[in-house]
Amino acid sequence: MLKDAKIKISVAGFVVTFIGAILFSTKAVIVKKAFTDIKVDALSLLALRMICALPFYLIVAFYKTNQHANKKLTQKQWWFLIVLGLMGYYISSFLDFVGLQYISAGLERLILFLYPTITVLITTLFFKQKINNVQKLALLLTYAGIAIAFFGELKIDSGNPNFYLGSGLIFLCAITYGFFVAGSGQLIPQIGATKFTAYAMMVACIGVLLHYFITGNFTAIQNGGNTFWFYGILLAVVATVIPTFLISSGLKKMGANNVAIVSSIGPVSTIIQAHFILGEEIFMAQIVGMVLVIAGVVMIGWKTSAKQKE
Repeated sequence: MLKDAKIKISVAGFVVTFIGAILFSTKAVIVKKAFTDIKVDALSLLALRMICALPFYLIVAFYKTNQHANKKLTQKQWWFLIVLGLMGYYISSFLDFVGLQYISAGLERLILFLYPTITVLITTLFFKQKINNVQKLALLLTYAGIAIAFFGELKIDSGNPNFYLGSGLIFLCAITYGFFVAGSGQLIPQIGATKFTAYAMMVACIGVLLHYFITGNFTAIQNGGNTFWFYGILLAVVATVIPTFLISSGLKKMGANNVAIVSSIGPVSTIIQAHFILGEEIFMAQIVGMVLVIAGVVMIGWKTSAKQKE
């Protein structure tokens, strides 16, 4: 009976993580489509996403806070959560949205998917965890894969003057998200995955909206029609709220490293969606790069999982 229970938990974890990764992968495609259809700037679109997402996180946060088993966060936990929320879904998302104005959705997803390897480097530098030989090989594979895909796309998109700028912004996004993942791995066991997600996303929403109210262009939201709000709801519900809680559930059911492995479907999903929805070309360098990046991430996940079992 115990063995069967473990299998069910594993299957449930796989299913929710797989669906969450697929839904997360729609974000880049939706953003690129919105840029084309409604001619909106990155900050306004990000603010719209957060306006539509914030009520959901407020409801979940209120529910979790009013449970009898709820434990109040310490001052240290609050500051840590605020920093992580601002870094992970405010700064990281802003860099991502701006970068997507200049490069393809497929390349964005590949560069962003470097975050597990960046997380390894961060834990090595800040938490003094040694990098083993398998992780070194994984790092080599992922960055070789990005280099192949990058220069392959550069040949196709040679007329784009902002190609390097967009790629650099997405790489910075991967770095900030790597910090978020490394930090969340320290905080989630203390306060719980659902509570952490709701609170961190509330902080991020507030950060984005403050940025927008101070420097944003209000014309887009004031004059936005049904299509404008449709994209906002789509980004908020399909590409943000639902997948964040699905991934949190996956983290609880089968751990961060298994989640990283299953989430490897993300770049594949984005590239396929971008081809059929946005008309982006699928080329051999992109495929080779994608395979190498995913192989590196899977190697890191399996090696870490095996080490934890020992």
